[in-house]
Amino acid sequence: MRDNVAMCVCGIVSLSILLAPVVAGGEEDRSYVVTREGKRPEPVVAVDNVCAWPNLTVLGDGSIVATIHNQPSHLKVPADVECWASEDGGRTWAKRGTLAPRDNEVVARGNVAAGVAHNGDLIVITAGWSDPVSETRGTPLPPIVSRSTDGGRSWAIDADAFPGQWPEVGRSKISPEGYLTPFGDILEGDDGRLCVGLYGGPAGAAFVYRSHDDGKTWADPTALSKDATIYEQALFHLGEGKWLAATRHDGLDLYASDDDAKTWVHRKKLTGAAQHPGHFARLKDGRVLLTYGNRVEPKGVDVRFSDDEGTTWSDPLRVADFQGDGGYPSSVQLPDGQVLTAYYAQRIAGHNRYHMGVVVWDPATTRGH
Repeated sequence: MRDNVAMCVCGIVSLSILLAPVVAGGEEDRSYVVTREGKRPEPVVAVDNVCAWPNLTVLGDGSIVATIHNQPSHLKVPADVECWASEDGGRTWAKRGTLAPRDNEVVARGNVAAGVAHNGDLIVITAGWSDPVSETRGTPLPPIVSRSTDGGRSWAIDADAFPGQWPEVGRSKISPEGYLTPFGDILEGDDGRLCVGLYGGPAGAAFVYRSHDDGKTWADPTALSKDATIYEQALFHLGEGKWLAATRHDGLDLYASDDDAKTWVHRKKLTGAAQHPGHFARLKDGRVLLTYGNRVEPKGVDVRFSDDEGTTWSDPLRVADFQGDGGYPSSVQLPDGQVLTAYYAQRIAGHNRYHMGVVVWDPATTRGH
């Protein structure tokens, strides 16, 4: 059982002495991001005994919320989606509320997309599975929209915010009993409407849905591709109607849009097999940060930078190592310029069970490494 209390950095065993350089395929050491002191950052167990798949969102008051899957399982036991928050730049975390409760149903909720509405409300779209204890996990749950006016402490839930009829594009058809799954950040388009990515279907369909009413209802889906297999697309608005999407299928592919996410073109392959899914963030120095899970041994969370709006990317740097299952990172930049990266891991050196881990590192000091 997890205690509903903040977890402090000083209360976690320091891992710095345990994380010796990792050797990958020979004698070459991995390159890591660094702190302002030029040292490899120390990972912290922020929320224990959860599979998490964290999504970080910065609220208007500066607090950082993580919306997480609250069980140490891949939606194979009854589960809820919880909101945890940090008011000190990621050093301590406390549970604020449950935004997608399973109530008395034997269901598992855990897939999320999250963001902030124009009026400052926190919005989270969640999905999951109807029968987690069965071999097939049942059928996908329809997405629901949870909205909080008090920073994630209390929630209003709308189960009818998405249309019942799902789109069919090319070979990517959503069956009548199937539903699309939310992923990534909810972001504002150039036209002021909120946008979110959903994916699903046996062939891997991916869409951008829009909201005309600040996140209350969602419609007007546009497909990223009529032919490609796409899952877990991470959307990012560069500004002036230009968008990027890092999509999962045997690694990450980069898609781009110049017309406010209405049409998309495939730009390039971003990562190799088992290096996914991803997350984008804009740094204060103008660079675009890509964070992603790397399940190629030795496993961990990696980052790459682009200083030309996604045209070219730096070589990868390691943020944190993990063993077994892990990844699904999300990153935000702190007011002092440091970056907070959250992820989940099955094991790390010194901690042998599922948890949400966090790392604070410095992109300015890291530049050039």
